Amino acid sequence: MATYIDDRAYTNYIHTHVAIPKIYNLINWQKINLEQTYAEKIDMQQGIDYVFKDANGLLRTVQERFRECKYQQYSDFTIRYRRDGNFHTSRIESEYYKMKADFFTYGITNCFKLNIKQCTDFIKYAVIDLRKVYDKIDNGLIEIKDNKKNICEIIDNKIVCPVKYNHDGSSSFFPLEIAYLVQLWGNEIIVAQKGFL
Repeated sequence: MATYIDDRAYTNYIHTHVAIPKIYNLINWQKINLEQTYAEKIDMQQGIDYVFKDANGLLRTVQERFRECKYQQYSDFTIRYRRDGNFHTSRIESEYYKMKADFFTYGITNCFKLNIKQCTDFIKYAVIDLRKVYDKIDNGLIEIKDNKKNICEIIDNKIVCPVKYNHDGSSSFFPLEIAYLVQLWGNEIIVAQKGFL
């Protein structure tokens, strides 16, 4: 299992060298440089990694997650749900409960973490409007269920997402199938994507 520092270094490299030119420049989002203490605070407390300004001058808060190429067979993105085994009660509720970012950028790179300098592009990526995802959850159109299943399903025009558990039992997460979001709601939720459809 990679350490947090390894994951952070990988994510930072991918953000700067791949995501900026291959995603954000294409959708005309310009990164806002934040004071470091403030940037760390909104990351820890609100799950916001970066702030951008779009072509209309609107601010867009973003959380990013980048995965290495060994995950390219997956067609969903995941949101960390709970850490029930954590000794710190304040850390039991994971990013699903804390994330206040407007958008989630999820990408699968064309490299492995160990060969980070070979990362030049994404095999797949999606920029997802989280406000609309959470709105669908709040309105019962996306359901998160601990139903022992492995994949999302469309049932009665709703997406039912299973709660999945990491092998070591440290945390849970739920997958959301990108194609299902598009099938049910068109381009309403996916701002940009490559390779998922």
